[in-house]
Amino acid sequence: MARRNDHTREELVSMTLEQVKLFLSEHPHHELSLRKVAAMIGYVPSTLVNIFGNYNLLLLHAVAQTLDELFAEAEAEMATATSPEEALRKLAYCYLDFASRNPYRWQLIFQHTMNGEELPDWQSDRINNMTGMLETLISQINPDINDADVLAASRVLWAGVHGITLLTVDDKLFTEVPVDGKALIDNLLTTYLNVWKG
Repeated sequence: MARRNDHTREELVSMTLEQVKLFLSEHPHHELSLRKVAAMIGYVPSTLVNIFGNYNLLLLHAVAQTLDELFAEAEAEMATATSPEEALRKLAYCYLDFASRNPYRWQLIFQHTMNGEELPDWQSDRINNMTGMLETLISQINPDINDADVLAASRVLWAGVHGITLLTVDDKLFTEVPVDGKALIDNLLTTYLNVWKG
């Protein structure tokens, strides 16, 4: 068993999050535990509690890492767009593609709970960055609407794309013929934007 001084705090954080990421590439988070994570890196659970504060915060760091990756992919995709509408479509596709490639990591984002504790600022900032990206696109598509309408439109679109993504990843669309999640996203965005801009 490794001792606390065998690695720096930064190395322990990195090792731990890498092991969680590897585990979530094959298994859902409810099969993981503090004891399992500690065993994976050769430390005792109390070491991880000293580093992260508690198991819940350890998982929140894993969520933050996932959001950082999703944000970076989304930014890269949107940078190739030639219009706000195209950027919105690329953002939605990226969301679906990321969830399809990383279903267990993506599920943890939405299944993780703070159990009554306040969300740390570093995580709130990440969420605000993601939602802000969407709100900015909506403002560019329809610059005449007020902030409250931008917020409402962003949440309608995100909820729709999220629902399509969730049902696609879980294979719960219940159709006799295969349905492409991206085709559903196209339908949603085209219909919504046409009505909204009309």
